[in-house]
Formats: sequence, C-alpha cells, structure tokens
Amino acid sequence: MKPFDASPAISSPLIRRLTLRDFRSYAALDARFGSKTIALTGENGAGKTNILEALSMFSPGRGLRRAEIGLCARHDGPGGFAVSIELETGGQILQFGHGLELDAQGNAARRFRVDRAPATSQRAFAEHIQALWLTPAMDGLFTGPAGDRRRFLDRLTLGVDADHGARVSKLERALRNRNRLLEEGGADPRWLAAAEQEIAALGVAVASARLDTARRLAALIEATRDETSPFPFALIALDGELEQMLRDEPAFTVEERYRSMLAQSRRRDAAAGRTLIGPQSSDLLVRHGPKSEAARDCSTGEQKALLTGLVLAHARLVTAMRGMAPLLLLDEIAAHFDTRRREALFDELDKLGGQVWMTGADPSLFKSLEGHADIFTVTPGRIERR
Repeated sequence: MKPFDASPAISSPLIRRLTLRDFRSYAALDARFGSKTIALTGENGAGKTNILEALSMFSPGRGLRRAEIGLCARHDGPGGFAVSIELETGGQILQFGHGLELDAQGNAARRFRVDRAPATSQRAFAEHIQALWLTPAMDGLFTGPAGDRRRFLDRLTLGVDADHGARVSKLERALRNRNRLLEEGGADPRWLAAAEQEIAALGVAVASARLDTARRLAALIEATRDETSPFPFALIALDGELEQMLRDEPAFTVEERYRSMLAQSRRRDAAAGRTLIGPQSSDLLVRHGPKSEAARDCSTGEQKALLTGLVLAHARLVTAMRGMAPLLLLDEIAAHFDTRRREALFDELDKLGGQVWMTGADPSLFKSLEGHADIFTVTPGRIERR
C-alpha cells in the first residue's frame, strides 16, 4: 500500500487510562498507557479480548463480540459493570464511561457519560472516539453467510456515518412489523401501506449509505493500491436490487418503486415468512485485486491478508472523512502471519497515526515493538507491564 500522509489537522485520540469494574473476568482494573501502540500478551482465556471488548463499546452497537449487554457483567459479580477511559484528545484529557447499573428491584439500565456528564447513548462518544476492530471470528467472512458480510458492511458504514446504526435498527423493526401483519392475515390494507412506506424510506436510506461508503472505500483503495503489498488490495461491490436501482435513479424514485414492489409482493412474502426484497437481502462482494479472484475462492492465508488490508483501508477512509484517526482493536492479529507480513503490518499501523491495541498469546510476536510500544502481560483479572 502507498503511504497515507496524515494531515496535521488530523486528531489522534489516545487512551491514557482504563478502569474496569465487574466487567467480564475483571473484578477491578486500573491501568495506564503511555504509547500509541499497545500489545497485550498472555495465555488463551487470560482476558485479553475482554479488554478490547470493553473499548469497542465506546462505538455504537454491541461491541466486537456482539454480546447481550448483561453477559458483559462479571460472573458471580453484583450484576452490573462499569468501564471508564481517560482520553487524551486535542491537548486535553477527557473522561468517558459506559456501564450497566441495577436498581433496588434488580432492573438493569445502560449508563453513558461524557466527561462525567450523563449522555443518552453511545452516539455521544462519536465526536471524540471511533473504534474499529478485526477479530478471529471474522476470518470466515468471505466464505460465510451473506448476513455476516452485511453486518461487516454496516460496521464500515457506521465508521463514517454515526447515524447509520440507528437507521438499520429502525428498518429491522419495521420489517418485523410488516412480517407480523402478513403472518396474521386480513390486516387493514392501510396498516400494511403505512408499514411499507416506512420500510421504503428506511430501506433506501440504508442502501444509499452502504453504497456511498462502498464507493468511497473503493475509490480510496484504487488511489492507494500497491501491487507489491503483502496485504492485497480488494475490489468491492454491492449486490442487491435497491443498490442496482440507486446506481441509475435518484433516491426518491427508487423509494417509490420499492414501496410499489413491497405492495405487489405481499402474498409471496407472506408465504416465505419474511420480506424478500430490500437491503436486508443484499451482499458485499469482495475480490482479491491482484489475482482478480473471488475472495471466497482464495486460500485461508490470502483471505486473512485481504481482510486485514480492507480494514486498514477503512481506517484510512475514516481518518480522511472524519478528521480523526480511529482506535484500532486487533485481536490475535499477528499469530497467522509470517515474519515479513507481520513486520509490514506493524509498519502500516504506525503510518495510520491512531492508537492501536493488539493481542497475542506469544510475546515473541511483538518483540520488534519493544522500546516504542506498551507491552503488557495479561493474567486472569490483571495486567502487568513487561
């Protein structure tokens, strides 16, 4: 990949302190960090990924594990949890927190704080911090079901459009509502028409945001691609009826066409038990650029390198569009790369300019980072600087 020149105007938020209370395997943790590169080493099950998960929840959504919020509370703990960070940004230190609180009756509620003031949702963090991640669970992205790739695409879109997640959630609720009306049968046609009007508006908005992100990412990849890079460039495209229409027609025209298609497909959708047309059925198509081969047909190693290159390109896009380098959370990122590719990865991460958190069971994977990275040993419930 060609070097990415971070503008002096680009901000690079750095987490300087992390505190956990009753989060996953941590009863209590208070750790400080002085570098923009953090490596967490330790045996499997020691709690490395738990730290990345706590940080990932400063971005909209359910975090890198997509877990139910209650499952993040420590087993045998009181039932709630708290995560707090001190973030160095714009020459000052700000404090942010998220957690789960239980009242006297045992009812749980999410809590968010921005510089100690209450906030309504994770959306409030977006102005100050953006987390992107790559985990071993994503290794089968190109060979797995289309739903996995749609979720990945939505994470890409959310990186440049903080409101995208809310639109996707609203669309999912609207689709469930229409499906229920169709299942019941005999629903008032006016209710169905209203549901389909809402789905058409939300569906076009979701598809447009995804398509815009894919176009921007593809353009950045084309402008910065390097045929000799150990992380091959990706060729990406969206496959879906709405996306195809949006390439040729304005959004308001597509919205009306989609509404009409929904009305005409009621009987078919009722028989299927779901809405068959719309962005909920789209797919992200990825090809290995240098080989011009579908990603799903590449070797496991090629797929890992291709996915890593795609995430790095997305980090560049987020930086360019938002003027803020994202926080990168890379779980077990180096274990499956040979020495050449691993060192190339470290070099690319350094050029991005943002803070990077990596995990690995083998400390020797990070030996070349000694002296200019914070390297910690993680054992159950605690971390210690090496």
